[in-house]
Amino acid sequence: MGLALWLAAGLLIATAGIPRADEAAPIAQIKKVTGQAAVLRSGERRPANVVDTLLVIETGPDGAIGITFIDNTVFSAGPSSQIALDEFQFDSNNFRGAMLADMRQGTLAVVSGDIARSAPGAMKVKTPTAILGVRGTTFAVQVYGDH
Repeated sequence: MGLALWLAAGLLIATAGIPRADEAAPIAQIKKVTGQAAVLRSGERRPANVVDTLLVIETGPDGAIGITFIDNTVFSAGPSSQIALDEFQFDSNNFRGAMLADMRQGTLAVVSGDIARSAPGAMKVKTPTAILGVRGTTFAVQVYGDH
């Protein structure tokens, strides 16, 4: 599986309808990187740095990454994980928004932020077999194998 698995189709800004990081405020920031982790931006893969904003992330078999979103949601993805951010909207004026993450493989620990607290169910995590409606909590998800 090479350098890593995609946190595929997503933790991406383009398909979420959000402008590139150089055009608008970023939706999240990488807070911690260990092992193999890379950012894919405009088709170029480069090592993930703590100061990077998110587009597409990859983690390797020994990789882990911690991400904090602008609504204070925290994602911690473990080795060999695939997660896509299919939707992210957040209005800091009224703390409302929506988030949909697609957990395809690996591990993900989440501390929900303002989106889940302000509108229960506005944050969702999709797995190959279920959709979790988050209502403001801390939880972990593990998905085995390729799906």
